[in-house]
Amino acid sequence: MTSHEARTAYPAVVAPREWARAVVGAAAGAATAVAEAVLLAVLLTVTLPLLPFLLWPAARHPLGRTLDMTVRPFVLLERSRLSTLFGIDITLRPATARPLTYLAVRCPVGLFGGLVLAFFSAGLYLVLSPLEVLDGNTFGIVPIGLGLMCLCVQGTVGLVGVERWLARRFLGPSREDLMEERIGVLAATRAGVVAAVDEERRRIERDLHDGVQQRLVLLGMALGRARRDPGSERGGALVEQAYEESRNALRDLKEVAWRVYPAALAGSGLRAALHDLVGRSSLPIDLEYGLDGACPPSVETAAYFVVAESVTNAVKHAGAGRVSVLVTEGGEGGTRSVVVRVHDDGVGGADPGGTGLAGLASRVEALDGRLAVDSPVGGPTTIRAELPCG
Repeated sequence: MTSHEARTAYPAVVAPREWARAVVGAAAGAATAVAEAVLLAVLLTVTLPLLPFLLWPAARHPLGRTLDMTVRPFVLLERSRLSTLFGIDITLRPATARPLTYLAVRCPVGLFGGLVLAFFSAGLYLVLSPLEVLDGNTFGIVPIGLGLMCLCVQGTVGLVGVERWLARRFLGPSREDLMEERIGVLAATRAGVVAAVDEERRRIERDLHDGVQQRLVLLGMALGRARRDPGSERGGALVEQAYEESRNALRDLKEVAWRVYPAALAGSGLRAALHDLVGRSSLPIDLEYGLDGACPPSVETAAYFVVAESVTNAVKHAGAGRVSVLVTEGGEGGTRSVVVRVHDDGVGGADPGGTGLAGLASRVEALDGRLAVDSPVGGPTTIRAELPCG
C-alpha cells in the first residue's frame, strides 16, 4: 500500500504520526541549528583572515575542498533529518557554496522551529495548569493558551514547507541540472528508439524471408512444373499444391502485417486489439481491462506492444502455462496514466537488457513512461509499464 493509500484508508491513524514526526523534526532542527550556528561562527572567524588569499587562484581549490569536508557532515545530517522526519528526499549537489548558503539560511529557520515548540509548550501550560495561580483569570488565560497552540500548529506547517523549499533550492539540482538530465534522458531514449526500430526492421525482414518468401518460391516452382504438364493428373496435383501454398503465403503475410501493427488497434482501439491478441495466443490469457475512455494513439500503441512482447516472451522463452494481463488507470495529482501489468508463471530469468525488453523500455520512455521488469530465476515474471496519457 502506498503512503497516499494509507492516508486515505487510515486518516485518523497516520495524521497524528505525521504530526509527531513534524514535532520531532522541528526539535531536532532546532538542535542542529544551534550546532550549525556555532560551526558558521567558527568558519567565519577562521576564513575571514584568509579572504585575501582567494585572489590567488591556486589557493581557492584547497580552501574550497577544506570547507566542503567541514560542511558535508552537517549537510548529510540535515539530509537524513529531512528524509526521516519530514519525508523530503534531496539529491545532494557536489558544490560547496550552495550547502554553505543552505546552512546559513536554515539556522534562523531551525531556531524558529525551537521557538514555535517553546510557545506551544507555554500555551499548553496555560490551558492545563491550575489557573487560580495566575490571578484567577480563568476566562482570559485559557483562550490565550489555545490561541498560542493554534498559532504554533500553523507555524509547524509553515516550518515544514520552508524546510522543503530551502532544501530543494540550495541542496537539490538547479534548473540547469534538471535540463541537462532531461537532455541526457532524451538523447538516450532517442538512441534506444532508433535501435529498436532497426531491430524491428530486421525481424520483419527475417519473417518475410523465412516465411512469405519461401512460400512464394514453392508456389512458383509448383506452377512452373504444372505448366509443363497441364493436362495430366500430376499437373492437377501441382495446381492444388500451388493453391495451398498461395493460401499459406497469404496467411503468413497477414501474420507479419499483424505483428507490425494490428488493424484492430487503429480501427477499434486498445481493448479490441488486446482481445484479438488473446484470441491468437497459444497460451490461455486472463485479460482485465479497466480503462475508461480512449488515450492518445501513441500511448495505446505502446501499451499494446508491451502486452504483445511480454506474451511472446512468455510463450517462447519462459515456458509459461498461463498469463494474466491487467490494463487499468493510474496516476496521481490529476495526471492520468495507463498502467499495464503482465504476469506469467514461467521459469523467469528475463533479461531487461535483452533486445525485446530493451526495445520496450525505449518505446515506453520515449513517452515519459516507466517500465519495470521483475523476473527472478525460477519465476514468476511480472512486467509493469506506466504511460502518461494526459
